[in-house]
Amino acid sequence: MSGKAKGGKGGKNDKGGDKNKNKGGKANKGAKEEDKKDDKKLKACNFVKARHILISKLTPIQEIYDKFIEQYGVNVPPSEFGKIASEVSECSSKKKGGELGYFTRGQMVKEFEDAAFSTPPGQISNIIKTVHGYHIILVEERKASIK
Repeated sequence: MSGKAKGGKGGKNDKGGDKNKNKGGKANKGAKEEDKKDDKKLKACNFVKARHILISKLTPIQEIYDKFIEQYGVNVPPSEFGKIASEVSECSSKKKGGELGYFTRGQMVKEFEDAAFSTPPGQISNIIKTVHGYHIILVEERKASIK
């Protein structure tokens, strides 16, 4: 397996740096405090609404991922993501553009869950390998509870 298919951070396009870092000064401290607030928001989330693309082979999903990154960065529009999912995904959710709806921790396989709950809303995950194949996840929304 290629080193490109990883969950979480550190994928192919991650330069390893923190965009909020600067050399010294109070701005760096403020950026770190903001990062801590964002981390707390991600951890406090109990529900994630997501779409995904599932393909059994790495090469085709890598090509899709690279195309997304080239055209949109990590902020792929849900309509475009859904269009591609309905054309190529090997999951039955392809009929709904990869839409999975809301799910909680414990409903998905661990690698998928970890990626979905650590990807900020409006962004795609790195390529994730699970027992089902290779996924790209688009997190659409997060909620602490569903009413």
